[in-house]
Amino acid sequence: MATICGRTVSAFGRLEIDKAHLIELANYRMPFGKYKGEFLLKIPEYYFAWFAQKGFPEGKLGRMMKEMHEIKINGLEGLLKPLINK
Repeated sequence: MATICGRTVSAFGRLEIDKAHLIELANYRMPFGKYKGEFLLKIPEYYFAWFAQKGFPEGKLGRMMKEMHEIKINGLEGLLKPLINK
């Protein structure tokens, strides 16, 4: 098994979702800039696209932003909305 972006992938390629990580991602707030204090989930996709081109911040924030960008470009925000404030 391997862990990729907070998720565990088995040797058979099955994705096991880490529920606690998804709840954390849904409730993670932007700590700076134009969207300071906003849930990453509520920030427009173009903001993440800009960071994807210019470079995401280092550390946990950058990892969370990368994951949110993937969720947004694949239209999966609806999966996280029920997890806000859980």
